[in-house]
Amino acid sequence: MKKHRSTAALALLVALGTVAATAPASFAGEPSPTASASSPVPALERAAHPLRTTEPGGGFADLRPLGRMVGDARVVGLGEATHSSHEFFALKHRVFRYLVEEKGFRSFSLETGWGGGLRLNDYVLHGRGDLRKIMDEEFQSFYSWWNNTDYRDLLLWMRAYNRQHPQDPVRFTGNDFGFAGPELYDRITSYVAAHRPALLPRVTELYRGLRPTTAMAEHTAAYMELPLAARKSMAGRTSAALALLKRHAPAAGSDGKARAAYDWAVQHATAVDQTARGYAFDFEDPEQSAQSMRYRDSVMADNVAWWQRRTGDKVLLSAHNGHVALVTHSPEMYPKVQGSFLRDRLGKGYLSVGTTFDRGSFNATDDTEKVRRFTVGPAKPGSNEDTLDKVRHRDYVVDLRNVREPGRGWLAAPRSTRSIGTAYPGPGVEFPVALSRSHDVVVHLEKVAAARLLTAAGRGAAG
Repeated sequence: MKKHRSTAALALLVALGTVAATAPASFAGEPSPTASASSPVPALERAAHPLRTTEPGGGFADLRPLGRMVGDARVVGLGEATHSSHEFFALKHRVFRYLVEEKGFRSFSLETGWGGGLRLNDYVLHGRGDLRKIMDEEFQSFYSWWNNTDYRDLLLWMRAYNRQHPQDPVRFTGNDFGFAGPELYDRITSYVAAHRPALLPRVTELYRGLRPTTAMAEHTAAYMELPLAARKSMAGRTSAALALLKRHAPAAGSDGKARAAYDWAVQHATAVDQTARGYAFDFEDPEQSAQSMRYRDSVMADNVAWWQRRTGDKVLLSAHNGHVALVTHSPEMYPKVQGSFLRDRLGKGYLSVGTTFDRGSFNATDDTEKVRRFTVGPAKPGSNEDTLDKVRHRDYVVDLRNVREPGRGWLAAPRSTRSIGTAYPGPGVEFPVALSRSHDVVVHLEKVAAARLLTAAGRGAAG
């Protein structure tokens, strides 16, 4: 977007996770633990399981302790401490392969638009469309960070898996509201035309002018320039279309196929309505802005829960640490987060896995909004990462629920922790996080490197 973005547009970008939320710039650091009786490091080491690699492929023996931690969870949220480091994306690919092959997981859910997820699901299931074109079209603007070689490789692996297992496929789903593309509108109107043709004129009228006719980045930028009253009016129309569909469910005794078609059409109309409602907040009002962010996380949780219930799949959910966490790291900006909503819905059926790193690089936008590669050195003394990196393993996974004292007490106290979104540097890149309150499990990596972006801007920035 242009450098002179309006305050409203900037607030929405924060809501969509593209700009770091405001947080204290610094924290009172604690002395680094030593090898004394009060040090949490020995307790962490006893509970830690080393990881052989973050790269996909090869054996899974080192991931089996993680599998035991997953247990019977139906949704596993796997976070990332930056929005653009290779090791976090590669780890998600590797963990998903393991969960598919040894734990019966069948869906990968990403914080991208519901409609874009449907297009990518058609690709992995049936080979429909050109993967690079779909990624270029759906991973724009605030989703452009997903247009990288790691997610491309994951999607290619999913497609290859489905060729070999057509009767037991893996699926891809988007759970966010940022963009409702034209294909999503077309799925709804096609259902209405086929099953409820008498409703088609009314649905067409309600959706008139809402179906995007330009690329995602251009469409969303123009949308945010509309007056608040216009955005609220659009949300009113999408809500009316959704209500209309809900009033015309299949008759009792209808066959399962008809019921399934209806359920999917209602969910697609729900996703369209989520997008319109998500843009209908007054982002100039701090209270409304906070409500919009709570709304976004609730929507993402709703969509993941719906997908898991409708498909019956166990789901690996990919998002930033702040979204998969069990509690918010910034209550003023994010009153309640996706992981908290999912824990409310699923109980122990939801598992939160956070990630941390000691040093390395990542892609982010600088203060001129140009994509650059940034590098940070070792974690500062007194931070969570500083202590975690003292464990003798290079990379490891630890079940925070099984750490004994004094590690248990150490994990329950909030300490400075990196939480890097898509803008850097800035005050909102570290938060006071109590690890055991935020996550069930943590994966700590010694070093990360910037992801390789596939967009033209990303290629230039990554060198």
